[in-house]
Amino acid sequence: MTGSGGGETGRSAGIVRHSAEVESREVAAGAATRVQILLGPADGTPNFAMRRFTMGAGGGMPVHTNSVEHEQYVLQGRAEVGIGGKKFEVGAGDVLYIPAGLPHHYRVIEAPFEFLCMVPNAEDRIDIIEDRGC
Repeated sequence: MTGSGGGETGRSAGIVRHSAEVESREVAAGAATRVQILLGPADGTPNFAMRRFTMGAGGGMPVHTNSVEHEQYVLQGRAEVGIGGKKFEVGAGDVLYIPAGLPHHYRVIEAPFEFLCMVPNAEDRIDIIEDRGC
């Protein structure tokens, strides 16, 4: 089922669409990493954005911080995720919480590694701390 609704004042009246309808773009700071903004401010969502990240073989993100918190749900694949100096191996069904400002990284173990990432609708400044390849 596809379709969308929008209000006359820019406020969303609800949206239903398939994720394949949403453009995917390369993440410049990452390796073999793409993102889709599944729902966000452009859709009229008032509080949160939902993003889907897909990382291919050899993919990942270097150690970095974000100015907003992240809540994540892993859909498929496996990766090493470093959060605040601790390393975790995560896979399908795992959930992650990364507080704003906490250094973190991703390194794909089994591709594709794919996860949903929910963030507040606020400016998200990304600062790369250590770029040793992913």
